[in-house]
Amino acid sequence: MKKIFFNVALLIGFLAICVPSTQAQISTCVDGIDQQTGKACVNTIITAVPFLRIIPDARSGAMGDVGIAISTDPNAMHFNASKLAFADKDFAISATYTPWLRALGLQDVYLAYMSAYKRIDKLQTAGLSIRYFSLGNIQFTDENGGALGTDRPNEFEITGAYARKLSDRLSAGLSLKFIYSKLANGQTVNGNQITPGTAFASDFSLSYNKPMKIGDRKATYNFGMAITNIGTKISYTNSANRDFIPTNLGFGNALEFYFDDYNSITFAVDINKLLVPTPDENLVDVDPQDNVPDYKQVSIAAGAFSSFGDAPGGFSEEMNELMYSFGLEYWYDKQFAVRLGHYNEHRTKGNRKFFTVGLGLKYSIFGLNFSYLVPTSNQRNPLDNTLRFSLLFDFGAQDAAESPKDL
Repeated sequence: MKKIFFNVALLIGFLAICVPSTQAQISTCVDGIDQQTGKACVNTIITAVPFLRIIPDARSGAMGDVGIAISTDPNAMHFNASKLAFADKDFAISATYTPWLRALGLQDVYLAYMSAYKRIDKLQTAGLSIRYFSLGNIQFTDENGGALGTDRPNEFEITGAYARKLSDRLSAGLSLKFIYSKLANGQTVNGNQITPGTAFASDFSLSYNKPMKIGDRKATYNFGMAITNIGTKISYTNSANRDFIPTNLGFGNALEFYFDDYNSITFAVDINKLLVPTPDENLVDVDPQDNVPDYKQVSIAAGAFSSFGDAPGGFSEEMNELMYSFGLEYWYDKQFAVRLGHYNEHRTKGNRKFFTVGLGLKYSIFGLNFSYLVPTSNQRNPLDNTLRFSLLFDFGAQDAAESPKDL
């Protein structure tokens, strides 16, 4: 029986979510605590199609991956589609190119993302996005190293969104998406033919904004909430072993402060949590013959609700599953921007920790954003020391009634 070694594909899959270690929890791990060291055990949550959680926008990528509550652009499609209802342009489109794993010398692995929105009227906005993740050319071999051919694995997602104002300050959004993942089409593992995996998912989001004053200066407070990737499980074979996709709950806060008509600064914080079951080796597998862990057999809804209390380490481990993003953005005359950010994830849940920096330029309808990631831990990141960029085109005159400066 031939065994396929997805050497590069697995590496990319793991690095996509930055798993710090692929070693299994050993028997000394009880209730989330290593009985030998007394420290929390590494228990990273792993899902299928992790490319859905890769931040596609260079602007947010320069602000520590915040994006749920910052000002609206077409990339709201990824973070929080309800923000589109507050768009101040009639039509806008954005395109981002993200090199992937360049630190390993790979030149054909990348993420491409395009998004756009169109205002239907003063209350309604529609959006569309396409995400494509190329995993490059991969040589497949059997357990003896014999060549089994080459392929070019890839994944993509197509999303349509609708956003509507519920009041002058509150909006809601709904997105529907189709997900396609082809990792090793035509190969065979343990007698199972590998086929492309497909899934359907949706997002639900809310946005709220409130003009205010701090001292004698104008400001705007924005809040956002989004539940993304609520969808079907995915499998690459006909077996019953199906994986959860990365359903996520996110909350965002942003405060935009105007020093004067030319200078403004935004402070933003996002908190995210995956709504999928936490692996627990202490659970007894009711039917070990089916080769499917029990935590994978729960329904999508049950998995989401149980994710708030199923960690073997109890409440403290649940808190460790929170991911924090902090971002700062300074604009001069809405033409030149400087951005900083920090991202933090607990060492037992991925250990992604990094600073980000970036610049933004805007002239007339054209915008250009750059971001650069600086790692702050020993955990490698696929974007280590990588420059990525986004292009943005805004069409249509600004709606003065929606401009915070005029409120």
